[in-house]
Amino acid sequence: MTQLVSQLRSLGVQPAIVLLVHTSFSKVGPLDGGPDELIDALIEAVGPEGTVTMPSWTADDEALFDTSSTSTRDHLGIVSEVFWQRPGVLRGDHPFAFAAIGPQAEFITSAPFVLPPHAKDSGVARVHDLDGWVLLLGVDHDSNTTIHYAELTAGVPYWQSNYITVLVDGRPKKVFYGENDSCCQGFNMAGEWLRQRGLQREGKVGNADAILVRSRDVVDTVVAELRDDLTRFLHPRGSDCDECEEAWVSVVESAARSAATG
Repeated sequence: MTQLVSQLRSLGVQPAIVLLVHTSFSKVGPLDGGPDELIDALIEAVGPEGTVTMPSWTADDEALFDTSSTSTRDHLGIVSEVFWQRPGVLRGDHPFAFAAIGPQAEFITSAPFVLPPHAKDSGVARVHDLDGWVLLLGVDHDSNTTIHYAELTAGVPYWQSNYITVLVDGRPKKVFYGENDSCCQGFNMAGEWLRQRGLQREGKVGNADAILVRSRDVVDTVVAELRDDLTRFLHPRGSDCDECEEAWVSVVESAARSAATG
C-alpha cells in the first residue's frame, strides 16, 4: 500500500481534498490486498480531513434500488462494490447514489434524486461545488461522470429517453426522463483540451495509467470547448454509432420545437 500512496501523492493527490474516483481494478492490479488495498491507499492519501467518493449505482433500470444490498459490480466494477460495503462508508438512498467516506461524505451522499441524474445538486455536482478532484485509474475521460454535468452546464441539445424504477405510493413505478447521453467516446477529447491548458496531471498508480484533474477545471474547459459547437462530443451523422444517431435525432427534434415556439 505504501507504494500506491506514494504514487498517488506524486500524481498530485493531497491531504484534505475531495476525491471522486473512477477505476478499472484489472488495470491497477494485481495487488496482494485486492481492492481493499487500493481503497486503503486512496483513504490514506487524502488523510482524515479528506473525502473519497465513488459512483454507487447500477445499470438495472427495472429493479428497485436498495442502499443496503444493490450491487454495483456489473456496471461499475469490483472497487466500487467493495467500497460501498466498507465500515464507515456512507451510501445514497436512490438509484443515482454515490458512496463516500470522510468529512464531506454526508453532504455528497445526501444529494437528492434529480433528473437528469447528473444535474445541479446531484452527487457529481456537489463534488464540483466542493472544489473536488477527479481521479481516473485505468480508465479515460469516457468514464468521467463530471463531463455529463459539464454538458448540462453548457446546454447541449441532445437527449435520450431513459427510465428508472422507483417507489411511488409504496408501489414500483417506471419514471421516464430525458438524459444528456451518447456513446461518450467523444469525452476523451477532454483529456487533450485539459492537457493543452496544463490542467491534467498524469502518471502511474499500480500498473494503471492515472489522470488527476480538478472537477471545476473539467467543467470550465468542456463548457468553453462546446461553446461554438454543442454537438462536438457526438460522432458525425451516418458514422454507424447507434447511441450518437439517437442523440442526433433529439437534436433535430429540439430544433423543430424551438422553431415552432419562435
